[in-house]
Amino acid sequence: MQIYYRKLRMIIDIIAVGIIESKILEYIADLISERFKLDVRTGKRVPINNFEVDKRRGQYLSTRILKSLIIMKNSIEDIVLGIADVDLYVPSLNFVFGEADPINTAALISISRLKPSFYGLLKDDYLLLERAGKEAVHELGHIFNLHHCDKVRCVMFFSNTLTDTDMKDDKFCDKCSRNLNTNLRKLVR
Repeated sequence: MQIYYRKLRMIIDIIAVGIIESKILEYIADLISERFKLDVRTGKRVPINNFEVDKRRGQYLSTRILKSLIIMKNSIEDIVLGIADVDLYVPSLNFVFGEADPINTAALISISRLKPSFYGLLKDDYLLLERAGKEAVHELGHIFNLHHCDKVRCVMFFSNTLTDTDMKDDKFCDKCSRNLNTNLRKLVR
């Protein structure tokens, strides 16, 4: 008996939530294409005013935006990554850099707190791109069932602070890389 395997044609769709500079979208698209070896598409946008800011906190509930992104997926095989420039939170934390929903293959990051200017420092485009890339790869790692890693240089290390993000690399450690490859192979039918 011969068994035929079909490779899933997954595409990572990057969706700008609000106004995001094209250089940020392009940098993240190139980086995640390289890290995950999948096709990446950009171009879709959703206005930030589609979402309500929590007036008490002055932040946006990331889960609400994430649910909207899931609805925008083209197919069940696609993965969606939203990129916003607003301060995000989940009820149990003061803020989040991002959130992922592995079951629905959707993730969201915000560049708001990744900007040096958020902390009253001078604008630094290179640092912003580097941080945004790390957070995008990290959240997409969760989509492929990777968990937080205890190695501080691994992209899957939990960023509780911006210092944590700055210390880690935009690459997976050997263990997480092996787990990612195993999980990607499982998607081949």
